[in-house]
Amino acid sequence: MALFVVMSVFSGLKDFSLSFSNDFDPDLKAVAKTGKTILISPQQETEISKLEGVAHYSKIIEERALFTFNGKDLLANIKGVDKNFNQVNQVEKTIFQGQWIEEDSEQVVVGHGISQKLSMGLFDLVNVFETFVPKPGKGTIDSPDGAFNRSVLVPVGFYFINEDLNQKYVFADLSIVQELLAYKPNQISGIELKLKPNADESNVISSLEKILENNVVIKNRAQLNESLYKMLNTENLVLYLIFSLVITVTLFTLVGALIMIIIEKKSNLKTLFNLGSDIEDLRKIFLYQGFLICFLGCLIGLVLGIIVTLLQQQFGFIMINESMAYPVRFSFTNVFIVIATIAVLGFLASWIASSRVNKKLLE
Repeated sequence: MALFVVMSVFSGLKDFSLSFSNDFDPDLKAVAKTGKTILISPQQETEISKLEGVAHYSKIIEERALFTFNGKDLLANIKGVDKNFNQVNQVEKTIFQGQWIEEDSEQVVVGHGISQKLSMGLFDLVNVFETFVPKPGKGTIDSPDGAFNRSVLVPVGFYFINEDLNQKYVFADLSIVQELLAYKPNQISGIELKLKPNADESNVISSLEKILENNVVIKNRAQLNESLYKMLNTENLVLYLIFSLVITVTLFTLVGALIMIIIEKKSNLKTLFNLGSDIEDLRKIFLYQGFLICFLGCLIGLVLGIIVTLLQQQFGFIMINESMAYPVRFSFTNVFIVIATIAVLGFLASWIASSRVNKKLLE
């Protein structure tokens, strides 16, 4: 019961942790294999839009930039997006104040963390929100104006996802960022894609690589958050091993109980042995008995654990704070893991105890 409940709680916490990145990251993202940018032609865009399994796609530009507001400076990422971006990502839903940017405008949506660090408000007509990026090229720099491209931006919305992402991005229209970085109209950093339900991801990736002439690296959502997925999977494994160790220690009581039963039934075992029963057959009696005890304990514990998990999932009796219940998720995978764990450990414990039945004991 404890193993199943804790694994269900961790499954809920894992989903809760990934929900932030799931709202922000696309199903697939194609970025340049070498360098920072790729060139995409209208024909390639048409072919991408016709790909089976692709629901929507969006062209993006992402670059590190310096932002200034009211005498304060901050380094963050400026991300240029086109009109299809909100069909690929759910960032617009995370805006808690203001609105999303309009096409071909200098409007931007800023992360909550960035706005706090710059002490920024919306539609501030007194203080100017500016961004600077280094100009490409070679030669001697004579003045700051000759070293940086500059653009004046108008904050119209603040988004809130999590502490890390809130301090990372300023969203702007794609054309404004292309102009700021002196890019060509068909020059972008990457393409983000939203797949249709039940789409074959591997087929989409291979088709996309062919269309873009293998000049890109394509990553899915798990690969985009590789470190987060590794951390969560490692924590899940460690948690499982710790509780498996607890169950292993607990099963020593089963071993002791079976050995006591063997000693108690010693005279009966002698009788059966003298009547012609093999040692292996006598051992199987206690092997099956121990396994039956484990099976019944596992069944009762799983039923109780499932009831607790479903009640918490439905009604949220245990709260993290006043507005949020502790996240849990019922999973048949967890049911299978618990059954397999108890079956293996229970069989080993029963086998160890039943091996005490030998000729020396019967003599």
